[in-house]
Amino acid sequence: MPKKSDLMPGTLDMMILKTLTRGPQHGYGIASSIKRASDDVLTVEEGSLYPALQRLLLQSWVKAEWRSTETNRRARFYTLTAAGRKQLGLEHSRFEEMIAAIGRVMQDA
Repeated sequence: MPKKSDLMPGTLDMMILKTLTRGPQHGYGIASSIKRASDDVLTVEEGSLYPALQRLLLQSWVKAEWRSTETNRRARFYTLTAAGRKQLGLEHSRFEEMIAAIGRVMQDA
């Protein structure tokens, strides 16, 4: 049985991009935002989050800069780029298509 925090393949990048539409955030803030927005159903572990952020950086869908947090700790803050916003739109459309297709299959079951 999958854990409640297991994600569908490909959804983490989309959720990170969506989270960054609300403004720049550091890794812990991104993970916390996803957890809070999902009513504590989705938990993004560091071992998944930081490789995903690195992928997004390499694709130029996000950019990063070192800044101080609210508690004066040095952290890398990530910001959505124009290319990232466009990619979010594409991924969201694909996700909606997938959810609709699954729904059709489940209605026939």
